[in-house]
Amino acid sequence: MARAFKTLALLFAATYLFALAILVIGTLGLFGQEKDPLSGIFVVMLGAPWNRLADLFPPNVMPLVAALTPLVNLGILVSLARWAKRRGR
Repeated sequence: MARAFKTLALLFAATYLFALAILVIGTLGLFGQEKDPLSGIFVVMLGAPWNRLADLFPPNVMPLVAALTPLVNLGILVSLARWAKRRGR
């Protein structure tokens, strides 16, 4: 079971990095892409339900908080993997 959680955490981390790359490329218009304000939707979906906490911050900090909320889910997955490893499952 610990191996499954570890694999899931690694897949989530890879997906998060890929979504961040899409966000940067789409927002800044890199590599000849048109600027797209909706390129961050994948990061927002990975951060659910914690991205609702971004509403508590000032408007100039909201995008940063929304981009970092998937780290909460990643932390939960890593914690579950460690817990399962300690229990020997």
